[in-house]
Amino acid sequence: MRYYSGFCFWNEKELFSEYLDTSEFCVAGFSYGAQKALIDAVHTNKRVDKLQLISPAFFNLNPKFVKLQLNGFKKDKNKYINNFLENVKYPSNIDISKYLDECDITQLEEMFSFNWGLIEHLKNVKVEVFIGSEDKIIDVKGAEKFFRQYGDVYLIKGVGHILKGV
Repeated sequence: MRYYSGFCFWNEKELFSEYLDTSEFCVAGFSYGAQKALIDAVHTNKRVDKLQLISPAFFNLNPKFVKLQLNGFKKDKNKYINNFLENVKYPSNIDISKYLDECDITQLEEMFSFNWGLIEHLKNVKVEVFIGSEDKIIDVKGAEKFFRQYGDVYLIKGVGHILKGV
């Protein structure tokens, strides 16, 4: 399996071990990493049988929302990231500190400008999407509706962005 980490994360795939297909023909990613996984699955010359998107970074891309997010990051990066991480782990109180990595404004801009329409270019790839019903990061309803057109969507009750509950 090729795995892509989320925004401000590194090596967190163990959090999702119960969902991940570890076969060599699977590409998976969490949040921002789900965008990278899709790019890989569409553009690779390697065989891909399955694409797993875990809490894909899918947003209602209202320009005011994006501008607010980017300005918040520029104004006080540490405060922005701390708030982001609290929302990522909600409603759990799991310690995610060992998975944290550096992140920057360029990654945030990429995340907010990503065109999920790229998924239409997948050929003969099974798509699985895992979304937490209590996710405070993404547009849950919009993501569920969008991804149902392309594969199996699992809306997991009582969990947030990292698919953990209380």
